[in-house]
Amino acid sequence: MFEPLPRSFYRASARDVAPKLLGHWLVRNTPKGQCGGVIVETEAYLADDPACHAFRGKTRRNQSMWGPPGVAYVYLIYGYHHCVNTVCCPEGIAEAVLIRALEPMIGETLMRENRPVLDLRELTNGPAKLCAALDIDRTLDGAFLCDSNSPLFIGRNRESTKPIVSNPSIITTKRVGISKAVDLPLRFYLNGNRHVSKGN
Repeated sequence: MFEPLPRSFYRASARDVAPKLLGHWLVRNTPKGQCGGVIVETEAYLADDPACHAFRGKTRRNQSMWGPPGVAYVYLIYGYHHCVNTVCCPEGIAEAVLIRALEPMIGETLMRENRPVLDLRELTNGPAKLCAALDIDRTLDGAFLCDSNSPLFIGRNRESTKPIVSNPSIITTKRVGISKAVDLPLRFYLNGNRHVSKGN
């Protein structure tokens, strides 16, 4: 059903990839079926960016960030919640795009089993929320995002006749939830989409 975005899509800087991911599909393959949705909010983290996990060098936690491009970087925050990123740039340059929010479109019942909420807007409108709903954890760190048979991949939005990055409804602003490099305009989201996180 979905054509994965190719590895070449991720070879650019995270600054360029982040807005281009908007409108494409994040899909989770599980034994119970597929679930996921349309990416509506992203943040870029760059090699020279003090807020980037790889800024101080390679560690066991962040080693997936160093490539190759087109794999997932999944990390744990606050000892409980997970966040998922797409690794960008040629291998050896550590940059990634944090997927901050989805519009849930596939497997709603399955996602609600993983994250029981009453309001659909609360299901995937944040990086930890979407990981809980899609059952994304550290076991998916390094997952290949360019293969539809992978447990996690990003599928092309075939309905787009031109790159969604040219859409004037995309908002570019400062990232949220960080304490370093807070003024960099590296957060991107679809204006008016009700599944964007509450940080806008």
